[in-house]
Amino acid sequence: MKLNTLAVLAASGTVAAARRFRRSENALETRATDATYEAHTIDQPIDHFPHSSRYAPHETATFKQRYFFDSSYYKPGGPVFLYISGETSGESRFSNLKTGIIKILMEATNGLGVILENRYYGHSYPYNTSSTDELRFLTTEQTIADNAYFAQHAKFPGVNASLNAPNTPWILYGGSLAGAQTAFSLKEYGGDDGLLWAGIASSGTTKGEYEYPQWYDPIQKYGPQDCVGRLNGIVDNMDKVFASNNQTAIYKLKEIFGFEGLKDDRDFAYTIAFPLGGPVDYGYSNTWQELSWFPEDGAQDFWHFCSNVTNDDAHKNISLVDYALSEFSHGEPWTGLGNYAHYVKQTVLPSYGASCAEVQNQDSSDCFGQQNATHWADISNNGGRSYLYSSCTESGGYQTARLQGPSLLSRIIQKDYTQQWCTWAFPAGKHNQIPSRPQLETQNKYGGFSVIQKRLAHIDGDQDVWNDICYHSTRAPKRRTSSAKESVDHPELLITGAGHHWDSYGYGALEDQPQFIREAHYWEIRTVKRWVEEFKSKPKGYRAEL
Repeated sequence: MKLNTLAVLAASGTVAAARRFRRSENALETRATDATYEAHTIDQPIDHFPHSSRYAPHETATFKQRYFFDSSYYKPGGPVFLYISGETSGESRFSNLKTGIIKILMEATNGLGVILENRYYGHSYPYNTSSTDELRFLTTEQTIADNAYFAQHAKFPGVNASLNAPNTPWILYGGSLAGAQTAFSLKEYGGDDGLLWAGIASSGTTKGEYEYPQWYDPIQKYGPQDCVGRLNGIVDNMDKVFASNNQTAIYKLKEIFGFEGLKDDRDFAYTIAFPLGGPVDYGYSNTWQELSWFPEDGAQDFWHFCSNVTNDDAHKNISLVDYALSEFSHGEPWTGLGNYAHYVKQTVLPSYGASCAEVQNQDSSDCFGQQNATHWADISNNGGRSYLYSSCTESGGYQTARLQGPSLLSRIIQKDYTQQWCTWAFPAGKHNQIPSRPQLETQNKYGGFSVIQKRLAHIDGDQDVWNDICYHSTRAPKRRTSSAKESVDHPELLITGAGHHWDSYGYGALEDQPQFIREAHYWEIRTVKRWVEEFKSKPKGYRAEL
């Protein structure tokens, strides 16, 4: 559920805009973009619900929503695969048409693939700015209505056929937030008499929750235990220092990491968590979420971080730092503190530029400080602002530290830290104001952990940091036993050893992929082929309307 920081930075032209969000796409998605696809637009209604009081006063205008398609594999009678772009631009999803899951499914079924850019992302903004009033049409139900409307009205220049739903099987695919939107779209507009025929929700974050400390659980469980153990110990000792309210010790702790210029203790705790993943914004470091099965993937930052934390051959000047605050640990060293601090100073500080490394500038909102309400309220269009708005109003998912048990994130980071950004970013407008906390029922009404619809597949990875708000969550109701019919109507797959929507990536021939990915792709191909055959056998003359 995170966005690519550098990509948005380049698009927005400001550091501030680039720093305000999660990163959702893997580094691979920005790498495999040498293929180009022409941008097309559809006139999409801004307001699909003219009779709902939720959106009063209503908007009758449309906006230009972008889409990109690949018809190179299409043959008459083939399906349309709609890739939901999610919280990023359409261009950053091109790899899914070129080498990824959509290419794999198009090739297997003679289908056409299309990427639809979400409203309020990329270049598909209804308005020139994103004030609180202008964001009131950024809701789950408006977004999934876009998908249904698009399936009815999309045009594919150069394709000598009408491919609109429901007379052509439209099969959706989305990962992470887009995976949830895929599931919700099928729930609302799918079924035998619906517009949308089928869909695959990959790592679909379907359960809205106010706070989400479980984000760190896969790292705790599957990360190198010597690294994890050292980090747990350092965080425990840090929290003792914060609890002591000893300002001299707190200043010394910040100084060890090179962040003595940060005034708010939470800003400090948040910033040094970047190599692991901090709430909403992960800085410029690839985290556990960016790990991938691709052999050429360069997103190895997490392993580099842990190898530094556990380096027992560090220079003596670094290892001696472990004793700098030992008075708060009964004279025992904070094992790994020097390594941790050295890594942060060598990677996080320089990544923000020389001016941000200077103590007098660190607390600036253009650097590491988060306490500037005016800065948060910048209404310029950018994906980070859109993502934060959805988090604040509907989905939640604020990453927080567990109050009990081991923690990789300082326990001073709780939900109020993120909630304050919501308050600052979205002051009440004339027609819209955000709730005091996310209204989770607007998302959970579709089913939460158990979004079920005929021909909706759920595929997750058990090492995904978001898995505990997905279909295969460890907290979800016990899964049913699959029968032959269930495996077609309600297919599900949990990939052992996989991370965040790993099935969406493709590379070379299927038989050359790692076994667990190869078999997931074969499973998806079999599932989709059954769906296509089922569509061909349904009664003629069937029609559905939005």
